[in-house]
Amino acid sequence: MKLKRILKDLEYHDGELSLLFTDDKHIAELNHRFLKREGPTNVLAFPMRDDDHSGPETPMLGDVVISVDAAMRDAKKSGEGLNRTIDRLVIHGLLHLLGYDHERSEQEAGRMEEETERLLAAS
Repeated sequence: MKLKRILKDLEYHDGELSLLFTDDKHIAELNHRFLKREGPTNVLAFPMRDDDHSGPETPMLGDVVISVDAAMRDAKKSGEGLNRTIDRLVIHGLLHLLGYDHERSEQEAGRMEEETERLLAAS
């Protein structure tokens, strides 16, 4: 996957992104500490700026954390290759950093899924 191309496609030409690949134990700790949710998840996204963009202007979008353990389970369950699953999770996290939120509504979830598929197809 070419993240630089994906950022450009999303009209974020000078974006920076931090990626952390970890295990279920560590992502569960982050999930609990920052989101007050129990257990591991496949991807977490921590934006650098607030939703209202009131913070300092920075090219840093934020951090995306991916559990490789969860990605392996997801790949096995979906029948998709591990690399493709990780690409999907990176895009999912990136979209969260750009303000997409599938938990807001079914419409927003559909919009996020469509954008994920579009970006995957182009990668």
